[in-house]
Amino acid sequence: MRIGELAQCTGLSVHTIRYYERIGLLPKAPRDGAGQRFYNASVLSWIEFLGRLKATGMPIREMVHYAALREQGDSTLAERREMLEAHREQVRQQLHVLQEALHVLDTKIEGYADMEANRSPTHDTRSSKLQ
Repeated sequence: MRIGELAQCTGLSVHTIRYYERIGLLPKAPRDGAGQRFYNASVLSWIEFLGRLKATGMPIREMVHYAALREQGDSTLAERREMLEAHREQVRQQLHVLQEALHVLDTKIEGYADMEANRSPTHDTRSSKLQ
């Protein structure tokens, strides 16, 4: 598929695809007779995986390192696994922090709902203890 088709399939811009190729996140695409990049459909799953890494906060430089290891083949399996295990632990820690923040928000919302249900029509809302 051509770069425009890949962009459409992945939601990435053509500029981003070129950038990813330039920095090594995507393998260099072969060119057709007209000099246009041609991508194999297998690159779709790789781009999806990169999107997951990005969504979970992996820095681009680490993603580039992971991609370079992947290109080296099976001799780097252990290092790639270790990278993903370390990243997974960071994601778990982030989830824990987010769960705690969600609990605080739930408590705050519940407090407001209780106050609204119990207030009299003449109650001055500026005196509320909740922030």
